Amino acid sequence: MKMQQSHSNQNLEKQVLILTTENTLYKTELASLQNKVTELQEQLEWFQNQLFGRKSEKIIIDPKNQYYQLAFDGFEVDTLEVQEGTTIPSHKRIKPNRNGKDKITLPPNIPVETIILDIPEDQKFCKETGEPLVKIGEEITHKLAHKPGSHFIKEFIRPKYALPDEGILTAELPDSIIPRCRADESFLAEILTRKFADHTPLYRISEILTRQGIGVSRKLLSQWVVRLGLALKPLRDEMLKQILESKNIFVDETTVRFIEKKSKQGYLWTICGGMASDPPYRIYNFTENRKHKHILHVLKNYKGVVHSDKYGAYLKLAQNKEIIWSPCWSHVRRKFFEAKSGDTSFREWVLEEIQKLFKLEEKAWLLSAEERLEIRKKEEEPIIDELIEKIRDKLTNGKILLKSKFKESLGYFCSLIPYLKNYIKHPYARLDNNVAERAIRPIAIGRKNWLFFGSVNGGEAGAVVLSLVQTCRGLRINPREYLEDILRRIMGHNSQKLYELLPDQWLLNKS
Repeated sequence: MKMQQSHSNQNLEKQVLILTTENTLYKTELASLQNKVTELQEQLEWFQNQLFGRKSEKIIIDPKNQYYQLAFDGFEVDTLEVQEGTTIPSHKRIKPNRNGKDKITLPPNIPVETIILDIPEDQKFCKETGEPLVKIGEEITHKLAHKPGSHFIKEFIRPKYALPDEGILTAELPDSIIPRCRADESFLAEILTRKFADHTPLYRISEILTRQGIGVSRKLLSQWVVRLGLALKPLRDEMLKQILESKNIFVDETTVRFIEKKSKQGYLWTICGGMASDPPYRIYNFTENRKHKHILHVLKNYKGVVHSDKYGAYLKLAQNKEIIWSPCWSHVRRKFFEAKSGDTSFREWVLEEIQKLFKLEEKAWLLSAEERLEIRKKEEEPIIDELIEKIRDKLTNGKILLKSKFKESLGYFCSLIPYLKNYIKHPYARLDNNVAERAIRPIAIGRKNWLFFGSVNGGEAGAVVLSLVQTCRGLRINPREYLEDILRRIMGHNSQKLYELLPDQWLLNKS
């Protein structure tokens, strides 16, 4: 009897153990599935936001929050309080903008075509008396009009003179950047401007010309663009030299397609530099892949401040102390902005603190270099120190889902801690890498139109022309005017003084 009871107890204990083990496994599986559901919900929200949501990372913060209590000279925040019970009309008439921004401005020398609209001759007499009507003035109305772009032929007539026993003497043709090309530099400059400033594909340019009675094939246009780009390459290289002599540079890259037997993915790297808050020089390099060696070669002798995202090549240079790396705080903010799960109040606090840094930087850039460093040391550094302390503690001690975007944002921030305060010590360093990102934006717009480069040479030529065109746009220079001038002059210009043909120097010499 006792043996049976003992055997029964053993069976019961065994069943309890099995059930306990199964329960533990089910709980573990349930927790794993819950984590997976949260992860998938985050991904779904991110994709929905990319498709249908707003792209702005603007943060709406309670006006009563201490964030608004920062003492900025000349900055005031007005709040609108609506009392309970107040009726707000559903429709309110919006007054038209009368600040002058919606007016048409015209150059002083614009041609005027006069059209006289007169009443018929039989109506120029008074019906009662038969006397002729007296003209007392005119009603004048101006309308901006357009005609298809005009083209013309340059005819060079060169008299030939016979030299006894020596042959024929005639004047030389002007230097041409493409030998024996039937297109003038003015026409070539127009093609480059349409493609690289207005993002018009070559096949559309060819169609536009056809409608105007001018037949130039896309193939021929493509050949001209490649030859022009490679001929202008020394100017791009000179601009890169000037950038690498500055104390701050901004680097970013984006993908482009190019054709080499089949469609492949290449990269356009942008490097911006200068001492101004928005450096004027913006150059582009084309590469067939994203290997570290490309950017490492460009930056091999550079010792200044490099602003960039967290790409491994820049991190490697920073770890070897070859550069002063200033990672982009906009990327840090974006990580937390996208991390909508996890500790919501902590996430909002981080975003508010980062926003304080950006507001302080707005004020700092209105002041001298010395005053800028002082504001950063006294007001910005304590904010960063507090962020580092609390985020590190949250990552170490907080209860966080392993694969959540919230944990990813905390880890991203902590990986940058050794470099987050580098910008504080250098007056012309920036909090973000927006200079390079703004230079990348035209590429993202353009590739939606021209889609790809026709070859590796096409990618390199495109990068060269983009460097000149986008630098002109940054300096508010008409790229069409600039390109026509340098296309005429570069072949005969002193190779030791190429810097004189760079957009900023060209503008100074012109004025």
